[in-house]
This record gives sequence, structure tokens and C-alpha cells, in this order.
Amino acid sequence: MSDHFANNLKLACSHYRSISEVCRQLSINRAQFNKYLSGQSRPTAYNLKRIGDFFGVEDYELNLPPEQFARLIGARIPSEHSGQHDPISELFKPLHEHAGNLSRYCGYYFEYSNCMSVPGSILVSLVHLREERGSFLFERQERQERSSATDVHAEVRCRYLGAAFQLQDRVFLIDYESLTLNEMSQTILIPSFKSRITRLNGLKTGVSSGDRRNPACTRVVWEFLGEEINRINAYRQVKLYRPDDPRIDDDVRERLSVGPLSNGLFEIE
Repeated sequence: MSDHFANNLKLACSHYRSISEVCRQLSINRAQFNKYLSGQSRPTAYNLKRIGDFFGVEDYELNLPPEQFARLIGARIPSEHSGQHDPISELFKPLHEHAGNLSRYCGYYFEYSNCMSVPGSILVSLVHLREERGSFLFERQERQERSSATDVHAEVRCRYLGAAFQLQDRVFLIDYESLTLNEMSQTILIPSFKSRITRLNGLKTGVSSGDRRNPACTRVVWEFLGEEINRINAYRQVKLYRPDDPRIDDDVRERLSVGPLSNGLFEIE
């Protein structure tokens, strides 16, 4: 294991309120975890797998050079230009000033969608919507296992980072794929006016990850999991499912259906 592990672990933990919260959710002793952070001790293979699943990264990625790992998890590294005028920030400033408060929607969700890359399949993603200094940011993790010429069980993993805005009676979310930086997507959700949030309906536009990169649009369903969850268990459920898989309930299938299109996917040629 490289010398980068401790630094990368500290950076990953910085996305949480405290080290104690991370230890509690991982069920790892705080004193032992502190040894990981200081580099005095290395986790066992079992604990390393649990830590990777918790932060949504692979075991080997925790040992990448810090700059590469920071980009992987979407951390913002201050630069010499950080204090200069940012035209993109200025462009979105009116949205921040007029957008509604999404605090009641903060937490974790399963996102169900008709997979743009594997038509006829349902993709379950893990979304975390959070508030940071008055803005609402989110992270969406996807994981797909596909067959390839070299590896029958090749795994494709995506991590989307984005911002959310509530404008009048809709929630707008725009994001980019942070690992490859080769695509963006937009999701529009219908807010819930009930006292308890359970499921939200909406549409998502993006592109398939196939060779043709076809633009596509699909219905989506967000299922609220809670403000705090067992990330390890949730991440294990992030993958592709057959439409008839018993783990996908009838309500989700009905919400994803669009009538005449059996796979629930609109493709734009």
C-alpha cells in the first residue's frame, strides 16, 4: 500500500461533518481509525474494502497520488486563480439569489432510470443532495457491469457532481461526469407537497456511453432513503437490473413507463 493512503483518507473524510460520523457509520473504532489517518497503521483487506465501499471508490483508488484522488472524488483544490473574477459563477449568481430552499430534500436517494446505455434495463444510482454554504450540491454514483471482448464482467463506474435549484414549482439539477469529464446531464423533478418525502418523479436528459453517444431522455424516480444511511449497503445496490427483477417494485416500473415506448427511453438521432 502506498504512502498516499493516509492523505487520501483525510481528504475523503473532509466531505463529512466529523471523523466521528465516519467511524460511526463504518463501525470502526475511532482510535484505530486515527492510526489509519496518521499512517501508523494500515487497514486489513476487509476494512479496506468497507472503507472503499463507504466512500464509493475502489480499493486501489485510495492509494492514488493525492492530486489524482482529489479529482476522482470531485474535491475542489484552491488555485492561484481562485480569487479572480469567475464569469461562470457570475452567470449563475441570479439563480442562487432567486432559487428556493431545498433543505427539506437534503439526504440520500436511490435514483431509478431507464438505462441510456443498455436499453431495456433499469439503472439504480445513489444520489446525495446536501447544502453547502447556502448552495445545494449533489453527487450521483453509477455502476454498471457489462460484457466486453477482454473482460466478461467489466465494470463501468461514473460519478456525477452537480448543483440543484428550485425555481417556482420544479427542481432543476445539472451535473457533469467527474471521472472522465466527457458529459453533462440535466434532471428536472416535480417537488413533493406532502409532509413526508417518499418518491419524486421527473425526467433526465443525457447521452449514452456507447460509441454513438446518442442524446437520450428518460423518466426517473428518486426514492428518499434518509438523511443518514448505511452507505456500504446502499452502494452495493447501485447497478443494472432487469425490468422484471423482484427488487424493482411495481410502483417504480409504472412510474418509469412511458406508454408506447417499451424501454422507456427517448433517443434523439
